[in-house]
Amino acid sequence: VRVVKDDLGYEFRLGAPPRRIISLAPNITEILFALGLGEQVSAVTRYCDFPAEAARKAKIGGLTDPDIEKIQSLEPDLVLAYRGNPLGAVRKMRELRLPVFVLDEGSKLNNLIEMISRVGRVTGREPEAEALVRRLREEMEGIKSRLRKTGAGLRAFLLLPGEGLWTCGSQSYVHDLLEQAAAVNIAAGIPRPWAPFSREGLLAEDPDVLVLLARDPRAFEEARNRLRADPRLRHLKAVRLNRLIFVDENKASRFGPRLVEVYAELARALHPECFKENSGHQPS
Repeated sequence: VRVVKDDLGYEFRLGAPPRRIISLAPNITEILFALGLGEQVSAVTRYCDFPAEAARKAKIGGLTDPDIEKIQSLEPDLVLAYRGNPLGAVRKMRELRLPVFVLDEGSKLNNLIEMISRVGRVTGREPEAEALVRRLREEMEGIKSRLRKTGAGLRAFLLLPGEGLWTCGSQSYVHDLLEQAAAVNIAAGIPRPWAPFSREGLLAEDPDVLVLLARDPRAFEEARNRLRADPRLRHLKAVRLNRLIFVDENKASRFGPRLVEVYAELARALHPECFKENSGHQPS
């Protein structure tokens, strides 16, 4: 019997491929379905809405309030937990001898590759994980090769949805996404994943472009209109010149395979000149 350690350092025994898997996070659910494990997924959180089939699975609560009794009643042979699940809940599941394997969120796009490989290993889907990893790496390399033609990176500010000016600091994978897309994150000096940014700081930095995470194009338009109506922020260069980029919040807020799509879309929006038909090979 092979033994591997999860991201909390606990040992996990690898036996027969699991037939009843419970996912405690949306990104884990996406990875499982991408590996062809949809039928083996018994239950997911109420936030697991991609792919569409995931939304039809039984629900075991949310990311921070998993229903442990419900999880136990489903008799899973694998529970995939994630950063954001309360440690107390994870401990309780271990006490109940539930087969829990915990995965931590990475701070780099490349950490996603490692996570997919680990999920493939504990689910007995290593060949499928290798194929997915190979495809994602090819797509990432295709984008990177395009971006070699660009010069100095545009100075960017990423704005999260909601009140205030929340953004990503240097410990967030979204910061790495910006850097990979040849942008300079003006909030890189903040040593946290997510943090509020002051209006004064944003006005002083006056970035070249604003990247807006939004639920859908309509929410993006509403955010853009709020910026244009703001008596101070409307003077930002990016607002005046309409250098505002829409990024799908659902895709970008989950550390899963669709992040590579976000990387491609962000790179194209920031550097369209690198993606013209006559500029070389298209990304895979």
